Amino acid sequence: MENQIKIKAFGMVAEKLGSQELTLSNPGNSESLTKQILEEFPGLRSVKFIIAVNKKLCSERAEIPVGAEVAILPPFSGG
Repeated sequence: MENQIKIKAFGMVAEKLGSQELTLSNPGNSESLTKQILEEFPGLRSVKFIIAVNKKLCSERAEIPVGAEVAILPPFSGG
């Protein structure tokens, strides 16, 4: 149980998950986490999202340390 991570979801992502918070086992990196989330929540396949670990956006495979704060964010818009 010590290898659990708390995930916060926002906007459309939270709607698809049906929750704003999840607790999952830590897959080790953001790429594996994305695969795990899409397997468990196939409704998210139609939604673009990005993952942030400890408030830093992951542009590629990023390590997820134990106890990290992970957020799943919908695409941003703005100008």
